[in-house]
Amino acid sequence: MWLYLLKRLMLMFPMLLGITLISFMVIHLAPGTPTDMQTTLNPKASLEAQQRLKELYGLDKPLMVQYWDWLKRLAVLDFGRSFSPDRRPVWDKIKERIGITISLNLASLTIILLVAIPIGVMAAVHPHSWFDRATTLLVFFGFAMPTFWLALLLIMFFGVYLDWLPISGLTSLNYPHFPWWRKLQDLAAHTALPVLVAAFGGLAGMSRYMRGNMLEVIRQDYITTARAKGLPERTVIFKHALRNALLPVITILGLSVPGLIGGSVIFESIFAIPGMGQLFYGAVMARDYPLVMGELVIGALLTLAGNMLADVGYALVDPRIRAG
Repeated sequence: MWLYLLKRLMLMFPMLLGITLISFMVIHLAPGTPTDMQTTLNPKASLEAQQRLKELYGLDKPLMVQYWDWLKRLAVLDFGRSFSPDRRPVWDKIKERIGITISLNLASLTIILLVAIPIGVMAAVHPHSWFDRATTLLVFFGFAMPTFWLALLLIMFFGVYLDWLPISGLTSLNYPHFPWWRKLQDLAAHTALPVLVAAFGGLAGMSRYMRGNMLEVIRQDYITTARAKGLPERTVIFKHALRNALLPVITILGLSVPGLIGGSVIFESIFAIPGMGQLFYGAVMARDYPLVMGELVIGALLTLAGNMLADVGYALVDPRIRAG
């Protein structure tokens, strides 16, 4: 088991190298350059000024030379400096916001697991019941509704018409002067809608996957044998069937990490949350290559870590993998 995990860990390095190479090439294919973004709206900017900016940023070098220089900095954990006018280190910008994005994604992932698994199990244990039909309708509704449209509907209903929840930002203006319990209440109110939007799509898909896996496992012969031995139905479902039905869900859970991070670009931009998604969107629009690459590396690392956690979860659920 440990040897298997060690091999997977060693494979992460060439995979990360390939991700960075492809990402570096792709972002340079986008139309426009950082110098164009900074000089287009300035009528006094000459061609000489644009050339000096290219030399300052190292954009006058061949693309592979630029990638090699960036890779050497990455080897010493230096993401470089942003192309924005403040010229701040990329890592300083990322570390200010990464905690917000990870916290929101962990909250949405927790809601997905706590709600989707029981819904999927109940729908599989009672197929074609009113509960199964209702959850099926909810799933189709969740799959069909775009995330940005759901966010706008929730803002209009809970934030504008009912005025129950704030519609933007992470905290109120007077947040530093609140007592601790008021700070928790204010933070929960500001994050309720973003977390709900982030969890809705994943909740629909995960509950469907859980239902399908449980239906397949319940039909197996060893479940029939367990029932024939007189075991309580609760033991049969939650001890014998559920653990085997979780195996495909664990794989999907590991693969859903990049989707959650990518989805944060949408809801953080809509709700004006100062997270990595909003920072990434601004960096792409400004063609801030070091900042874009820094965020892509962080996202790749989180994705690879999610796949590794999926392997660990496989081993915890399936004793055959531990024995192997």
